[in-house]
Amino acid sequence: MSVNLKDVAKRAGVSVPTASRVLSGSTYPVLPELRRRVEVAAAELDYVPNAQAQGLLRGNTGMIGVLAGDVGDPYFSQMINGIHEVATRRQLLVAICQTERDVEQELAYFKMLQAHRAAVVILAGSGLADEDYRRRVSARASSYLASGGRVVSIGTPIANVDNVRVDNTAGARALAEHLVDLGHRHVGVLAGPANVGSTVERLDGLRHVVESAGGALTVRHGAATRDDAYGGAGELLADHPAITALVGSADQMAMGAMAWLRDHGKDVPGDVSVAGFNDIDVARDLTPALTTVRLPLRKMGESALTIALAEPDPNASSGVRWLSTELLVRKSTGPAPAAS
Repeated sequence: MSVNLKDVAKRAGVSVPTASRVLSGSTYPVLPELRRRVEVAAAELDYVPNAQAQGLLRGNTGMIGVLAGDVGDPYFSQMINGIHEVATRRQLLVAICQTERDVEQELAYFKMLQAHRAAVVILAGSGLADEDYRRRVSARASSYLASGGRVVSIGTPIANVDNVRVDNTAGARALAEHLVDLGHRHVGVLAGPANVGSTVERLDGLRHVVESAGGALTVRHGAATRDDAYGGAGELLADHPAITALVGSADQMAMGAMAWLRDHGKDVPGDVSVAGFNDIDVARDLTPALTTVRLPLRKMGESALTIALAEPDPNASSGVRWLSTELLVRKSTGPAPAAS
């Protein structure tokens, strides 16, 4: 038979409201001796609070909902790890919803989290550079905020919602300047979907620097995976043999390019330089180690949940917290062959 709050109160010799205040995390003052007795009784009886019942009293369940594009992608998984780090310290439950960058799926999950009275929703989902998407997500976020929940987005700016962002364009410019300084003027890019905001920003930064130096940027869009980039590298080099550097808009795409080059007898960086974005865990352990633009992915997740859990200021408007990128020059980039 399950143990209820009355059982705990009886064992501790206190009233049910007192036991409830102690075990619900209420800020209502309780004498230290009574608090200790309730905690001991709860431990002895292995009492497990009813989160749904507590949620009805608070207006939310205390659960953290995360809308993530693809949990298998290190870009998202590292952000989720950062969210979990904060949630674990606060003893909060995290629910991960994989959206597959599908707008309808993301909105459906968002509505479900609202129905389940999640305390916080973190939008790390599609990140689409699409006004209709932003309008619809903004409307859902406004409804959620009106119901007493908190919403924070990572990457994609959403109206009336706090936002955690990195300057992808600045990071891409730093990488392009590095390649241009090495003599590269024909740069191929294995890019993710064209409607993803981070991809657009990275291409803008690369293109500005390369074209300003009199060079050309050739872009192939595809899935943000190692396998798609493997074939894409061959296509780019076959159609544009002047390319001396390949950039993946995500590290796993750069890894696919390196694998294709190795399998086809090309030296990296002697024949073709390769670089990526994000600095996932394996990037430095590749042979050669991958030059990449580091994004503070874990910090992005930590910051999003920390902002969401902070005491809200009713007089403050939503804001943006910017985090910086860092160019990490490793062994996969070198002088362009013509400049050697």
